[in-house]
Amino acid sequence: MKAILVCDALRMAIWLRRPPPDLMCSRTREPQYAGKAYRNLLKAYGFIGSMSCLGNCWDNAVAESFFGSIKQERCQ
Repeated sequence: MKAILVCDALRMAIWLRRPPPDLMCSRTREPQYAGKAYRNLLKAYGFIGSMSCLGNCWDNAVAESFFGSIKQERCQ
């Protein structure tokens, strides 16, 4: 996935949803989210970028579990 795709998706979400400036965006350590273009976009809209410490795989466990449950229910 390229950084331009991630930035365009965020711009589209902003245009559709009109979130408040203090929105917290959880992001991974993937280059497209850690890169300058994405960080500048967050800053331009007043969003807060949240990234876990290196090697911390548990920070997103609750959300992953929730969405995993939703996907299981949908497939049954």
